[in-house]
Amino acid sequence: MTSDTAPASLPAPAAWLGYGGALPFVSLAALCWLAAGHAGFWFGLLLVYGAVILSFVGALHWGFAMTLPGLDATRRSRMMAWSVVPALLAWPAVLLPAAPGVATLLLGYLLHYLQDRRLCRDVDLPSWYLPLRRHLSLAAGISLLAGVLALQA
Repeated sequence: MTSDTAPASLPAPAAWLGYGGALPFVSLAALCWLAAGHAGFWFGLLLVYGAVILSFVGALHWGFAMTLPGLDATRRSRMMAWSVVPALLAWPAVLLPAAPGVATLLLGYLLHYLQDRRLCRDVDLPSWYLPLRRHLSLAAGISLLAGVLALQA
């Protein structure tokens, strides 16, 4: 199944789109610090972007459930059910105060990464998938933490 340590060559579109999607995280976190007078505004954008992306990665499992060969009906149903959990965490995260909102998103990213690891043990996904997801989840998490710390500085 998919290796978490030795990825095959990452396709250019996945690299550009994946790491390009990390740029708003990093940029908004930096703006929270560099434009401290408007940190609340930049943090709000960062939190909402984090929620949108968490919802997006959850939807990956819906797509896998629809397309992966060899899954039984129970496994497909469980994957579809899981796929909505990140969105259900992301939605209230944007309504909570800053620190609990970030904690909720971080929990969502962690849980989804653990689900990705489980999936990669059981099915044949490209070997670059899990390392890419790990890198992007770390970029999101570190950025969200940096943003909330800027609010408290």
